[in-house]
Amino acid sequence: MATLRDQLPDHASEADDRQLGIDRVGIRGLEYPIVVWDRANEVQHTVARVAMYVTLPPHFKGTHMSRFVEVLEARRGEVTLGTIEPFLQHLQERLESDEVHLELEFPYFVEKRAPVSGVPSLMSYDCAFVASRSGDDMDFVLRVTVPVKSLCPCSKAISDYGAHNQRSLVTVEVRADDMVWIEQVVEVVETCASAPLYALLKREDEKHVTEQAYDNPRFVEDLVRDVVIGMRALDGVSWLRVSADNQESIHNHAAFAEITWRG
Repeated sequence: MATLRDQLPDHASEADDRQLGIDRVGIRGLEYPIVVWDRANEVQHTVARVAMYVTLPPHFKGTHMSRFVEVLEARRGEVTLGTIEPFLQHLQERLESDEVHLELEFPYFVEKRAPVSGVPSLMSYDCAFVASRSGDDMDFVLRVTVPVKSLCPCSKAISDYGAHNQRSLVTVEVRADDMVWIEQVVEVVETCASAPLYALLKREDEKHVTEQAYDNPRFVEDLVRDVVIGMRALDGVSWLRVSADNQESIHNHAAFAEITWRG
């Protein structure tokens, strides 16, 4: 017996004669709970902004947008780093596409203790899993943005007292054959900066961080070079893109630098 769905027109399944394939078509901006591996606590629950795309051959008029969410719902609670590949396989099968893409952007929280007082607080880091599967070949990139403090070496050298400093946003994208923890990326970046940032500082901590930055001046060029050196020392790292965006405190612009490295 035919259902109502069988009786309704399905324009997305119709043929198209314009001979133009579409590189990516799908959905984006969907918020959804996911689970991320946490080095200290095994797992961490967070909420991701999800984007899912497929490649559409030229003879298809459209894709079925509802199927993206159907796959997400079918695997509810399973969207973790360890289950991304079977998730992509499911997308390939359900959307009948050889090439599929998944992007999960999410906040990740790390407990940090202030350097002198030791008071704990949670720092958030903007992260993303960017994955794709073409046939049987999978690609995965981890992206982590780490806010840090940088102090200008030139300003320190020419000033009788003080030196201008700013918050820097260092973004690391990494491909690796071995597991790279988000915490490892954070640690590498913070080690290379003038000083790390904290959500909570007491007066004695502020003094320490301010003086630490003054003793460790860094140009934006220093940041990206040192982060690449630190990251490529991790086991299995095969590709990196590192960028630093210094939100200048004495200019109406940002200073920027980027390096792409392949092992």
